Amino acid sequence: MPIAIIAITGNGARLGTRMREQLSSAELYVLAKHHGKAGKGAIPLHGELRELVATLWPQTDGFIFIMATGIVVRMIASLLVAKDVDPAVVVMDDAGKFAISLLSGHLGGGNELAERAAFITGARAVITTATDAGGLPSFDMLAKENGWAIDDLSRVKILNSLLLENGKIAVADTTGLVRPYFHGRGNLVFVDSFVAAFRSDAAGLLFVTNSLVPPQLQADRLLVLRPKNLFLGVGCNSGTTGEEIEGVILSGLRRLLLSPASVAAIATAEAKRGEPGLVACAEKLGVPLLCYSSEELNNVAVLSPPSEHALAAIGATGVAEPAALLASGGGVLLLKKVKSGNVTLAIAEKN
Repeated sequence: MPIAIIAITGNGARLGTRMREQLSSAELYVLAKHHGKAGKGAIPLHGELRELVATLWPQTDGFIFIMATGIVVRMIASLLVAKDVDPAVVVMDDAGKFAISLLSGHLGGGNELAERAAFITGARAVITTATDAGGLPSFDMLAKENGWAIDDLSRVKILNSLLLENGKIAVADTTGLVRPYFHGRGNLVFVDSFVAAFRSDAAGLLFVTNSLVPPQLQADRLLVLRPKNLFLGVGCNSGTTGEEIEGVILSGLRRLLLSPASVAAIATAEAKRGEPGLVACAEKLGVPLLCYSSEELNNVAVLSPPSEHALAAIGATGVAEPAALLASGGGVLLLKKVKSGNVTLAIAEKN
């Protein structure tokens, strides 16, 4: 991840150089008067430090500030948005004794960055997030490590608090990944269905699913994590707008009661790689656009009859279904191809 190391003292410049040499994608910024004490490639700072940080903030995944914690707190206070978007912030003293995870310890990777900085410099990592201090996993880290989306980030705090207090948490997990992650830690009870979890006497509920949760099961004590396991196979006519493609996708997901947050990718034919509407739709959904050659598409066995239109246009017997199955790694086809206007859609779930 892009990391900015910022030092304001001579010792800090030397410490920053050690970390820059061992942290990939890291840039070292030092005050101009200490530039000679930093290694090759360090960037001298002539202007205001606050302006530099404000410029780097939206484009940097992590910061290591080698300076007093108070300076950092005052400097970044106005830049903070939310813990799922703010970068990781680590503060170190210029003697290299401590590496403090100050901000975005879990989702932003601050705890990990502090550990890495400590390992390189021989410092002591200071981690204050409660679950880490208690030797427990956390639900936000469970989501991060598996690449899952979180429906309502505010509920992570509720569930993590229950975890720390040994409160009972009923878990309905369609992936089977929660149990090995917690490995017996925490008062977790695993059930077979959402309804069973809701009817239990548990103080908290965890659902790991790509399905929409019925309104009657919604509650403040419910945390929903979304595995990214839905792959959308999409074919479209040239010139189809992103809005039309998105509309068909959302309609198809609603039809199966599936959450858009679980969409992992849109898949299509190589001939459509640069189709503006598809590109725009993938960008709006925040997912990659995967493209397959006609030969690859034709090698996938599907139940639907060949498409004469696709065969004439790109030499493929079909696009939506084979693309969805290829992208899902041979998963299960949840929605056979449906055509709506200029768009053809199929949905596959990765096993």
